[in-house]
Amino acid sequence: MALFSSFDINATGMTAERFRMDTISQNVANANTTRTEDGTPYRRKIVVFEEKNSQTPFHQVLNKARDRYSGSGVKVTGVYEDNVTEGNKVYDPSHPDADENGYVMYPNVNIITEFTNLIDASRAYQANSTAFSASKNMATMGLNILNT
Repeated sequence: MALFSSFDINATGMTAERFRMDTISQNVANANTTRTEDGTPYRRKIVVFEEKNSQTPFHQVLNKARDRYSGSGVKVTGVYEDNVTEGNKVYDPSHPDADENGYVMYPNVNIITEFTNLIDASRAYQANSTAFSASKNMATMGLNILNT
């Protein structure tokens, strides 16, 4: 039934966005971490999503024609380090992680970008929650109609 599939789709969306918010929180918490276990500054983490049960284009067309439904939500493909954005180099010769010239390499975490991404993830979570509630209300109304 398509109604119950919408529950799955919205639930996976909320789970993925919650994971994204957790990763953003980790980035903000490590914004000043100049040395990790491997001795380098912390690298910003990025979460990547993709459609759950994604298939080849032929299978997608075939499934749509046969079932009139394709996909069943979203899944987290992986968490990757941002190696494109450069870290911040700050002159601070008194810092224990300063190089021979007195510069400290700070993580490539931009707080403004992280909070913008956090707002985006929060709104996406909220949209999935609203859609879930709407689906639940439709199911409840359908059951009430059958009850009378």
